[in-house]
Amino acid sequence: MGDFTIRTRKFKQNPLLGRKQFVLDIIHPGMANVSKKDLGTKLASMYKVHDTQCIQLFGFKTAFGGGRSTGFGLIYESLDKMKKFEPKYRLKRAGCGQDKAGAGRRAKKDTKNRRKKVRGKEKTKAAGGKK
Repeated sequence: MGDFTIRTRKFKQNPLLGRKQFVLDIIHPGMANVSKKDLGTKLASMYKVHDTQCIQLFGFKTAFGGGRSTGFGLIYESLDKMKKFEPKYRLKRAGCGQDKAGAGRRAKKDTKNRRKKVRGKEKTKAAGGKK
């Protein structure tokens, strides 16, 4: 964890979504960038957040020449609120989303082509269903 400072702009309380939202300005001279984990721990201490998993950081852009970055931050009141309102891809990125392990692309194509070759009751058998 290097030497960096955090400033928050456009800070808003959003009671309907159960979160605080803000724009982050990070000043990190001599460093290429700052990891989101380090930013999350520093924000948790700044805003007295009990669970660092409730903090979502995204959309970071480093200024030309380096040393300065901006991005967005959300601090949710609870994990339940976060799971309710956050998009699935960000939940998966944070390690909170559930993966639906279905058939892969190739397997779906194979079953489709097997179904084409048969008619009637055999069609459901070829799909792997039981009726």
